[in-house]
Amino acid sequence: MTHAVPDISLSVPAYNEEEVIRSTATRLVDAFRARDIAVELVLVDNGSSDGTGALIDDMIGEGLPIRKVRIDDNIGYGYGVLRGLDACTGRYVGFICADGQVEPADVVRVYEMCAASKEPRLTKVRRRFRMDGWNRKLVSVAYNVLTAGLFGGLGSIDINGNPKVFPREFLAPMDLRSTDWFLDAEVMIKAKRLKLEVLEFNVLAQARGGGTSNVRASTCWEFLGNLARYRLGGDREPPPAAPLPRSDVSTTRHPDGGES
Repeated sequence: MTHAVPDISLSVPAYNEEEVIRSTATRLVDAFRARDIAVELVLVDNGSSDGTGALIDDMIGEGLPIRKVRIDDNIGYGYGVLRGLDACTGRYVGFICADGQVEPADVVRVYEMCAASKEPRLTKVRRRFRMDGWNRKLVSVAYNVLTAGLFGGLGSIDINGNPKVFPREFLAPMDLRSTDWFLDAEVMIKAKRLKLEVLEFNVLAQARGGGTSNVRASTCWEFLGNLARYRLGGDREPPPAAPLPRSDVSTTRHPDGGES
């Protein structure tokens, strides 16, 4: 039998996150269940070479509301998010990093604010209190100021802060294409184009529970190049990513034989 459509689906890209993926996923599921919200986690094994994929399989076997997407070769954070969004089935969709740096209760709050809004909105977190070094904090401030200067008011002072959640019907019109770290900015830019109001609130960003960040120094140059292309190049964006093969998606099996 086919189960009801989830209230929310979250795409969670994970690249070599075996140290944190179980904790992140189970804590998210517990937080949503405590509020009686039907959640679907689409965990994307984004070309991992460690035990990330096996841990996702274990959680599916345990009956958690999880779907798995496997990407053989990691070509970027954005590509992982997009392939996960392709597999999302919820009324509201969004994405969040696998590092567990945002408390599950805050993730639930993002969804509840989005679902309770009378008008369609994109809701997200603003990481005002971050456990990062000063270099990364300065880079983040500079990037947000530059983005705001180039594109005007995007309704956010933390462009890369996620989770980002919005009604499913806005996903196709956004036509998201960025396969790298610029995806967060693309979502904000296109939300503005679609007149999708943005609501964000302050959270305390936790330290990673394990593993290492995949953001590198080269990411700064990547951001700058993408900002210039979007600002000066107009519609000259990369072509859409290839559709996800159906065989790459695993679903949760329930005791009654149905799927989520």
